[in-house]
Amino acid sequence: MVLFSLLFFPGVFLHEVSHFVMALLLGVKIGNISLVPKVVTAPDSFGRQKASRLQLGFVETARTDFVRDSLIGAAPLFAGSLFVIFAGLARLQMDDLWITVVSGQSAAFRNLFSVMYTQPDFWLWFYLIFTVSSTMLPSASDRRGWVTLGFVFLLLLGLALLSGAGPWMLDNLTPIFNQGMRSLAAVFAISVVVHGILAIPVILARRFSSKITGLRTA
Repeated sequence: MVLFSLLFFPGVFLHEVSHFVMALLLGVKIGNISLVPKVVTAPDSFGRQKASRLQLGFVETARTDFVRDSLIGAAPLFAGSLFVIFAGLARLQMDDLWITVVSGQSAAFRNLFSVMYTQPDFWLWFYLIFTVSSTMLPSASDRRGWVTLGFVFLLLLGLALLSGAGPWMLDNLTPIFNQGMRSLAAVFAISVVVHGILAIPVILARRFSSKITGLRTA
């Protein structure tokens, strides 16, 4: 528990602070806050047997409307994505690294990694990208309002298309959507590169810790 708490603490801290700040901005009542790891037991996805997992932190917020629930739940993803883009592009110059990974240019990848390795505080930023990208995805409780929000969004989109707003949306909203997708692709590309480099050590560490403690991490 101490090992995983220390390893992922920067990411867990950003994750929970993002929930807290978003709830504060939206005027939602905040309950207990914890950054202390603990073992929790809950039913599995079929609701039958109980499974133990290691919970690294949490922020309790009051139930509210689905819009604010969704924004609070998605806050770690927004904050984590911004950090990963900043650290990967502004600090480690990872602009072209993903292209070489996809194209299989091993020699170019080695050259680009060598350039990235010479950046100031390389290991610090590399570690922070790893821990933040590992903990920025919303949990099941964070996604509790997403289904309703998605249904309302699709309903409004359908009404807009039926009303003839399709051409206007294509001209005005498509560039914004494309930019958002490019930013999202950059986030996941940087995360994939970092996790790919660390995949084997992390898998071995998780298997070792699971064998010692009998717990899975989440």
